[in-house]
Amino acid sequence: MIAAKLLPIGLALIMLGLGLSLTFADFQRVLRYPKAVVVGLLVQILILPTLAFVLCNAFRLSPEYSIGLMILSASPGGVLANLFSHLGNGEVALNITLTAINSVLAAVTLPLIVDFAIRHFGNADQNIGLQYGKAIEVFAIVLVPVAIGMAVRRKNPDFAARADRPIRIFSVVVLVVLVFAAILTERQTLMLTFSQLGGVMLVFNVLSMAIGYLVPKVVRISRAQSVAIALEIGLHNATLALYISLSILGVTAYALPTAIYSILMFFTATAFTYGLSQKRSLKRES
Repeated sequence: MIAAKLLPIGLALIMLGLGLSLTFADFQRVLRYPKAVVVGLLVQILILPTLAFVLCNAFRLSPEYSIGLMILSASPGGVLANLFSHLGNGEVALNITLTAINSVLAAVTLPLIVDFAIRHFGNADQNIGLQYGKAIEVFAIVLVPVAIGMAVRRKNPDFAARADRPIRIFSVVVLVVLVFAAILTERQTLMLTFSQLGGVMLVFNVLSMAIGYLVPKVVRISRAQSVAIALEIGLHNATLALYISLSILGVTAYALPTAIYSILMFFTATAFTYGLSQKRSLKRES
């Protein structure tokens, strides 16, 4: 499958681009607004996989689709979260911080959650997917390019600044190409199973953004930071989820939930940010 072959290269370049946009100040920003960062991380690491697990059982998904949904839930936010946060007047700096920290933590948490999902939903005689060597591979593909990008930015900030926008555009293009490649390759299967996956992926996406927005509001985090957290929680690094499913585990069915989610999240994020802008306009007029 072409998508599986391109995934490691595409993901490495995307994570390199993330590194080019980061400085150590982005990690230190947790000291500036610790509550928002802690809440965002707790929702991402604890609540989201729990929500996915509940939906897998509530919708009685097949073992393959359940594992695929759990993989997606454990993936951190991606570059799209920063873009939509900007459009929705969110705290983009918080998005950058959450993406940076989540990407580092995902190198540890993602293999653990995937391992749990395969043990719980997989067949008793199925090999456990993320064994030690593959977990190290995930760790490397996530963190090494980020570290290289940060080193390049530290040494040549002008180059990093010039490369930031093209790489962001490239990241979106890579995601779209990989998702559509996965869809085209499995279009017959996808058409037959959309009735099973479409509803649950839409529910998961909407609930993710709703929880990501409402939980911060309940604990009195600012609107701009709540918007940032909602989009960070709702817009995953789908390229990473596809990489785990196709390149690491080698099971195409695991990738189908992510492929559908990647299409839906463009529409739901657009509706979310548009709704926020309309609400903001009405408040200004009144």
